[in-house]
Parts: sequence; structure tokens; C-alpha cells
Amino acid sequence: MSPLLLVAVPLVLAGLVSRRSATLLLVLAGLVDAALAITFAAVHIDISALGAPWVTTDATARLFLMLIDVIFLGIAGYVWNRVRTTPEIEHDIARIGRLALVFLAAANAVVIANHMLVMWIALELTTFAAAPMIIRAGVPSSRKASWSYFLFSMVGLALAWLGFQCLGRSIEASGATPTFFLDQMPRVVGGEADLWRKLGLALCFLGFGTKMGLAPMYSWLPETYDEAPPAVTALLAAVQFNCALVGLLRVLEVYRAANPELVSQQLVVIGLASMVVSAVSIIATRNLKRLIAYASINHAGVIAIGLGIGKTASYGLLLYVVSNAFIKAILFLTAGKIKAHYGTKDTREIRGLIQDLPYSGLFLMVGTFALLGFPPFGSFLGELLILSGLVRSGQTLVFVAFCAIITMTFVATGRTVFPMIWGEPRRKVSWPAQTLAGAAPKLVFLIALVAMGIYMPPTVNALFRRVAGALGGE
Repeated sequence: MSPLLLVAVPLVLAGLVSRRSATLLLVLAGLVDAALAITFAAVHIDISALGAPWVTTDATARLFLMLIDVIFLGIAGYVWNRVRTTPEIEHDIARIGRLALVFLAAANAVVIANHMLVMWIALELTTFAAAPMIIRAGVPSSRKASWSYFLFSMVGLALAWLGFQCLGRSIEASGATPTFFLDQMPRVVGGEADLWRKLGLALCFLGFGTKMGLAPMYSWLPETYDEAPPAVTALLAAVQFNCALVGLLRVLEVYRAANPELVSQQLVVIGLASMVVSAVSIIATRNLKRLIAYASINHAGVIAIGLGIGKTASYGLLLYVVSNAFIKAILFLTAGKIKAHYGTKDTREIRGLIQDLPYSGLFLMVGTFALLGFPPFGSFLGELLILSGLVRSGQTLVFVAFCAIITMTFVATGRTVFPMIWGEPRRKVSWPAQTLAGAAPKLVFLIALVAMGIYMPPTVNALFRRVAGALGGE
């Protein structure tokens, strides 16, 4: 069984999409790819017999395939229920469905690529598929957000491309034959870091960091996440974000061992800058989707710091990454429901969610607790292990700054979100009763989120540890 099926299935189904079949084909593609990804995660498949040197099913690929395909399935379920209960949005579903399936195929290609340039091309394709999905008919601001997203993505990926060229020049200058096959690169990148390598790593971090919303190239993210339809925002935040992260992980898997200090310094500085930007912006905003978007920048900053520390923080980092993918999917889908109900994203106009929209109020409450790193969620344990890694590595100043920024974020987020959940409703809005079917995708994400903080199946735990080991974890 070839991992290329994960790319082929959505591409074939994209050619069959029609207005009537779009949502069913989205769910079908999600089911097939999620089943394949879980199979690959549970059973290690030797691809050498498949004759596919361009493809890898290493631990990193298997973990992130499982993550993005399960999340895509949940988002597809959300879209199916949304179209079923709101027929007026069906007019554009064929276009969105076709683009979403191409997006899924490209996202899976990013993760299984065994060649850096193939991975880069696939990540570029996710951008081409996502940009038109951001546009909403009759909403000029969404078109502006789509162009902003597209331009920033192009610049970021161009920087990553330049980074690859510099890394290739560094390999050539050392007397070795340049290669970008991931399984061959570790053999040709040893020795002291020259100027080309330093420049290449910096450009790669900046390029992939742009796609993740890291400082300084983050300004596209709040506008794009705010203007895109909820399902598209969830795809960008929980799927494409992790595709860009895989690109960054691939660079680190090759270069961390030979350049630990260089990698650590750059990532920690970028991470702290992103957390500062996020905290200040969360304090200032009164827009629910933008608040969650700024929290995503905070998450990206924490991830960058965890990657910079490495070693004992690597396992906690992976817990944090996977947990926050589920958190963002839950919160952005819930924010879409709240916006549809109240007709506003202004947090000051939304009160009494737990009474008015019980399921949405519950998901916003639990998602916010997970967002802020409360136990028993996986994000709590992941953040704790990253903090522990900071202490063990002797980075006391970074530890203090990290704790101060997290505290500011906690207070600002709680001040805004908790009155929305428990406050007295300001106005009653007529709305059909919420159904369990509509809440099911978010409920599955929530169960996975809690499970990671309480019990990890041995197979999944072993997979996490293998990925952490590839990142230099102890």
C-alpha cells in the first residue's frame, strides 16, 4: 500500500465534484485519507519495496499525516452539516469542495515528500488552493485578505527557496555533492557552519515562519483568519500551519546536530518576539476571530521556543503542537457558529453563550481552558515540559520572559472570553436548537485533546518519542 494514495484519492475525487456531491466527496476523502493515515501511523511500512525514493513514511510523516487527515475529516463533517442545515450557502460549495480536495492532496504531499524542493512545491500548491477559498461573495474585505495571504505566502516561500539555494551552496563549498533528499542530506552537512549555511538556515526559518505567522512576517494572519469562512480558517490554522511546521522540522532534523547553538538562538528570539506581539494584540482586540488568530501567533511562538530548546523539550513540544491543532479547529469552527448566531464578532456584544448556545458555549469554554494551558489537556503537559526544558538548559531569562508573557495572555484572554460564556445575555436571538450531529466533529477533537493529557496509547506514544528523537530529543 503506497502513501501516494493519500495524494491520489483526493485528486481523483476533486475531478468528480458537483454541487450535489461536494460535501459527500469531502467526507469520503476525509474518511479514506484518515483511515490510511491511521494505518500508516500504527504499522510502519517499508517504502523501499515501493520504488518511491521521493516519498517517506518516517515517524514525522506518520504523525503529521494522522493529525492533518483526522482534522480534515472533522472539518469536512462540519461543512456537510452546515450545508445541510443552511441551504443558502450551497451555491458556492462545488468550488470550495474542489479546492479543498486539492488542498488536502497537496498537504499530504508536503508531509510525505522525501525531497526538500518537492515539499516546497507541494506547500506552494496548498497556498494556490487556499487563497480562492478565503474569498466570500459580496465581501470586498475577504478579497483583500486573500491577496494579503497570497502575497505574504509567496514572499515567505521565496525566502525558503533562497534558503535552500544557500544550503546547497554550503554543501558544495564543503566539497560534497549537493542533494536535497532528506535521507541523504545528514551525510553531507557535517562540520563547521559557514556563512552560506548560516544565511540559508536564517532564510528557511523566516520563510517557513511566515507561513506559520511568526514575527516579523505575521501581519497577514489576523486579517486572513478573520475574513475567511470558519471551515477555511480551520484548514489554514490546523492543517496548513502544520504543513509549514513539517517543513521547518525537516530542516531541523538535518541541521540541528551539526549546528545546535545557531539553531537555538534564532528560534528562541523569533519565538519570544511572536509571543510579545500576540500578547499586546490580544489585549487590544475585541474581535473574537482575531483574538483566536492572535492566540495562534502565541502558539507559533511557543513552538519556535520549544524547537529552539530541543532535547528534553522535544516530546512536550509535539504534545503542544498536536493539542493546539485540535484547539484551533474547535475554536475557529465555534467562532463561526457564534458569528452566524449573533451577526457580530464583537466580543462586547456577545453574552450568555452557555444559556443561549449550550454546545457552542461549552466548546468555547473548554477550548479556551485548553488554549490557556489548563490541565488535563495535552497543551498543559506540553507547555510544562517546554518550561522544564528552559530551566534545564539554563535559559533563566527566557524562562522568566516566557512566564510573564503567558500570564499577560492568560489575563487578557480570560477578561474577554469568560464574560461571553457566563455573562447575562444582552439580547435574545431566535435560533433553531443545536443538534449533536452538528457538534460531533468538535466533540471528537475535544476527546482527542483530553486523551492526550490523560492517557496516550502505547503505539501513539512510541510514535511521539520517535519524532522527538529525530529532533534531537533525549
